[in-house]
Amino acid sequence: MRILINLLFLCCCLTAPAQNFKFPAVPAQGKTIKALIPAQWKVIDSVYGDLNGDKTEDLALILEFYASVKENRAYGDNTTELITEIQRPRILTIYFKAGRNYKLITQNNNFILRSEEGGAMGDPLRPLSIADNNLNFAFEGGSGWKWKLNYSFKYQGNDWQLTKAGNYAYHNSSGEMNDKQYDFVNKKRVVISGTVDNKDADNEKMEQPLAVKTLRTFQSFKKPWTWEIGPDEYL
Repeated sequence: MRILINLLFLCCCLTAPAQNFKFPAVPAQGKTIKALIPAQWKVIDSVYGDLNGDKTEDLALILEFYASVKENRAYGDNTTELITEIQRPRILTIYFKAGRNYKLITQNNNFILRSEEGGAMGDPLRPLSIADNNLNFAFEGGSGWKWKLNYSFKYQGNDWQLTKAGNYAYHNSSGEMNDKQYDFVNKKRVVISGTVDNKDADNEKMEQPLAVKTLRTFQSFKKPWTWEIGPDEYL
């Protein structure tokens, strides 16, 4: 009987996060990464670099919760297609260096893909990077058709605006590929189609205007694959 009670107690403990989970407010400032991690969360990626043009090294972190919970994740157009998944939540935090401390600028609970969202390839998350004051994200996944997504956000006008993005897809067997590179600042798109084995000169390349009125932000671009940028064209 005691063993049964212990097993029931353990099951309740393991399912409790799914019933009561709420995203925490991450620390507003701290001198070290350790000081910026909420209880029951861990850092799965981090990068230092100048994000606001002041020549000091700022900090971006991706945090993951210790347990799997039920999450309603957006698909399609961000709102009408919500799928409940059981996975470990992730948080993106961005800190600017202020004196000896790191000061919180952004906490985003949605944009980072979870470990179960990469399909047969497993965890889609690839390392963060910082270049030319841009915070760069990369994801990979798929099965027969494999995909690579990348996004560059820049801090402008007190918000994070999407400046560039890429959507590369290829078929594992046939080698058929399609590469779309988006420049939202200069409002143009380059599309390359052909096969992965061809040299660049043998693939078809087109440059097209990009009709985007305003730059997307973390708030208006909730997560990868949810922006229908054109008919049957998702980013």
